[in-house]
Amino acid sequence: MGLLFGSFLNVVIARVPHDQSIVSPRSRCPRCGHQLAWYENIPVFSWIALRARCSACGLPISWRYPLIELLTALLFLSCQRRFGWSPELVSGLVLVLLLVSLSFIDLEHWILPHELTLPGIAAGLALSVPMGLERVRDAAIGAAAGFLVFWGMEWLGRLIFKKEALGGGDKFLLALIGAFLTWKPLLGVIFLSSFQGAVVGVVMLLIHGRAGPAPAPEAPTAPPPATEPGSGPEQTGAERTSEEADDEDDWVPGPTNIPFGPWLSLAALEVMLLGPWLREVLPLPVDVLLTGVR
Repeated sequence: MGLLFGSFLNVVIARVPHDQSIVSPRSRCPRCGHQLAWYENIPVFSWIALRARCSACGLPISWRYPLIELLTALLFLSCQRRFGWSPELVSGLVLVLLLVSLSFIDLEHWILPHELTLPGIAAGLALSVPMGLERVRDAAIGAAAGFLVFWGMEWLGRLIFKKEALGGGDKFLLALIGAFLTWKPLLGVIFLSSFQGAVVGVVMLLIHGRAGPAPAPEAPTAPPPATEPGSGPEQTGAERTSEEADDEDDWVPGPTNIPFGPWLSLAALEVMLLGPWLREVLPLPVDVLLTGVR
């Protein structure tokens, strides 16, 4: 199941940032447009059988596709070992799907789409219902606390540095994590993500001269044709304001910037899947700080 869902995540990661449908058209080669037959779309095995090349144009198929499929399968298995056959397993699997897709989108495009984070917050709250009213309350507090903490940090960063210090989507991602894991481990998630991101960022600076991946070069585009008011696609207030859109479009990541979404996701998965082990090996109060469990 993890392999199959991982194959679907490849579609989500490729299409959502470009506002494309994840339902149609069928999976196709991103270079020549060749639609894949069913036997060309078997997770991992088709990539190996095709020798990592498109059967139509012969160009290489990225290693990212089997990597995401295998990663999702491994995380699915880890969730089952962690939670057994329980309602918490369903919540864990859905969180894995959201975090994997958001992480790879953020790594490539430096964005965390609201099309995933906002429904993800709602899913986290809804999936807490089978676990009881106390879990629903803690999940709601977690979503609110995650958003407000990063909103405060974002506001403080703008006040001190006179520019954006945190990505606008990070507060929605932390709210999503809080909705699934409740408010209790949020401090540990922030600490682990900041520490691990800083260490890797410093190493990348020393080796490559920049902390995060370089932004993809933008292809020149022709100016859009003039349209009558109301005749073209519009963004609602739930997506983003025009001022936010301008800020995001003008922002270019510098050499010391890193996409923070993957580190938040990694820390959330560590706390969720390794929580019992961390409580055994870490001394008080460090284990409580990281896992939120006494």
